[in-house]
Amino acid sequence: MTEHMVRKQIYISKWQDALLKRLAKQRDVSEAEVIRQALEREASMPEPVPDSEKAFANMLAFVKERNAKYAGQGEPYKWNRNELYEERESRWFKDDQGK
Repeated sequence: MTEHMVRKQIYISKWQDALLKRLAKQRDVSEAEVIRQALEREASMPEPVPDSEKAFANMLAFVKERNAKYAGQGEPYKWNRNELYEERESRWFKDDQGK
């Protein structure tokens, strides 16, 4: 069974028209189908988290505060992968020996 279609007229900019034509040609579908797919994707996207901009601003302020607090206190710790593996292996062998 086919779904009843409703005709809509919209205004889009010239660059949007060129983009729409290019997408339709690439996907081998009609321009209307590209618009329908875009609407479906938009409808399925989760809503933004309330106050997400405020949360990001708070996080950024925290990072800047920490950076200012520890700036100039020497070099940051430099690690390498082998040190991490050696530490992990030492725990494994320690457990195997019953210590």
